Amino acid sequence: MRIVLKWTSLFLLIVIVTCCSSNESGNISKARIYQTSRDGDKLKDLGEIQFTKDNELDLTVLKINPDEKYQEIVGIGGSFTESSAYLLNKLSKEKRKEIIDAYFSHAGANYSLTRTHINSCDFSLDNYAYANVAGDKDLEHFSIEEDMDDLIPLIKDAEKVSKDGFKIIASPWTAPPWMKDNNKWNGGSLKPEYYPTWALFFSKYLKAYEKEGINIWAVTVENEPMGNDSQWESMIYTPEQMADFVKNDLGPQFLKDNIETKILIYDQNRDEVKRWTKTIYNDFAAANFIWGTAVHWYSSTVSWYPETLNEIHKEYPDKKILHTEGCVDAEVPVWRDDKWYWSEEATDWGYTWAPEKDKPLHPKYKPAFRYARDIIGGLNSWFVGWVDWNIVLDDKGGPNHANNWAVAPVLVKPERDEIYYTPLYYIMNHFSKFIRPGAFRIGAKTENSDLMVTACLNPDKTIAVEVFNPTEYNISYCIQVNNKSIKADIPGNALQTVVLD
Repeated sequence: MRIVLKWTSLFLLIVIVTCCSSNESGNISKARIYQTSRDGDKLKDLGEIQFTKDNELDLTVLKINPDEKYQEIVGIGGSFTESSAYLLNKLSKEKRKEIIDAYFSHAGANYSLTRTHINSCDFSLDNYAYANVAGDKDLEHFSIEEDMDDLIPLIKDAEKVSKDGFKIIASPWTAPPWMKDNNKWNGGSLKPEYYPTWALFFSKYLKAYEKEGINIWAVTVENEPMGNDSQWESMIYTPEQMADFVKNDLGPQFLKDNIETKILIYDQNRDEVKRWTKTIYNDFAAANFIWGTAVHWYSSTVSWYPETLNEIHKEYPDKKILHTEGCVDAEVPVWRDDKWYWSEEATDWGYTWAPEKDKPLHPKYKPAFRYARDIIGGLNSWFVGWVDWNIVLDDKGGPNHANNWAVAPVLVKPERDEIYYTPLYYIMNHFSKFIRPGAFRIGAKTENSDLMVTACLNPDKTIAVEVFNPTEYNISYCIQVNNKSIKADIPGNALQTVVLD
C-alpha cells in the first residue's frame, strides 16, 4: 500500500553537528551553518556563529543532552535497482561518474546504507530470476548473470568512491514462478516443498555476490509479503509462514553455510507491523535467527506511526527497526521545477485508489516535507537506519515494467545526457552526510510544538541535531548544549546544517 502526507507551507529542518577537538563533546565554541531552502539555497555555507554561556531563554530553545543515549544508527542512504543501473549506463561516462560521486563520495551525500533486489522487481526492465529450470531443487543452474552488466558494476563503482564504505540490504520480490502455487511472477505463495530450495537460493545469491567482491550485510525475507494486488512481482506470506520459513529453512541454511548476513522480517507498511512482530518474535525458535524488522512508509503520510514503533521497541528491545523503502510514488516526476517539491502538489496511489474510509490518509502533500518528517520521526521512534528507494529514475518515473511510476532524488534524461538534482537529494544529504554509522541518538527536546527535533552523537564526537518546523514564519532559536548556547535565525521552508567546532 502507498500513502501521502499533508503539511503547512513552512518547512524547517536544522542539522547541527558538533565537532570536538578532544574526546569530550563539551569542547565546542563555534558553529558553521549550511542551508537548503525553498528559495533556492542548496547546502549554502552561511558562515560561522560563536557559542556563548548566556542562554537566550526568550527564544525557541533546543536542549541537547549528549549523555542521554538511545539506539545506535546503522546508516542512511538509497537503493540500487536495475532501472537506476540501466539509466546510468545510458549516460556519458562523465555524467554517470558525477552521479555516483554525488551519492557515495565523501564530498557528496556519503550514503552509508543501501538496498538492492534479489531477482527482478517492478523497477527492473522485465521479469527475471537467477534460477529458471523448473524442478531444479538443488539449484544447479543458479546464475547471477542477469546482474553482471548493470547492478554489479554500479555497486562496485559506488564502493570505489565511498571512503567509509556502505552496507547493503538485499530483498526478494518473488521466488521463480516454478516454486510458487500459481506459477506466476505476481502474487501466489511459495510451495511448501520448495521452502528448502528457496533458503538455498538465498545462500547461493549471497555467495555469488561475495565472489564478485560484494558483501551483503542483511536480507529481508520478502519485500511486501502481504502483496500489492498482483500488480508486479510479489509473493505472499502469513506471519506464521514467515516464522516457519525462517526457523526451519533460512536460519538453519545460514548456519550450515556459515553465513553471517543478518535477517530482517516483514518489510512492508507500518500499519500492520505490530501483528507481524507479535507472531514472529513470540516464536522463539524463529526470533533467534532474526536481527530486526524492516518497514516502509506507504501506509500513511500523515503519521510515521510513533506509538506502534515505540510499542514494538518496548516489547522487543533487542530487535532493531529499520526503514527500507520510501519514495514519492504513483507520480510522473516534475523536471527542473524545485518549487513543486516544496508545494502541496504530490499525490500517491491512495489519492485515487484508497477506500473512502482511508482517503484522509492520502491527501495532496509536499515531497520535501514528507522526507524530513518521516526521517526525524522515525529516528525518534527507534529507527536504526533509513533507506530511500531508487537512486536514479528518468523524467517519466521509470523505467518500470509494471507502469508503477515514481520519483527519485536524482532524475535524468539519457537522450540529452542531462541530470536534475531535485530538492529531495539535498534533504537526503542533510541526514546521510551528517549522521554517520555508529552514531547514537541522544536527548533532544523543545517546548515549541511546531518543531520536530532529534539528535545523534557520531563516533567522532560530532553531534547532529535535526529540527523540523512546518509553519510559515521565520524562527529564531537557541541551541543549548553543555551549558553553552548559540542563537540563529532560520527562514521559512529551510533546512540547515550547523557544524559546531
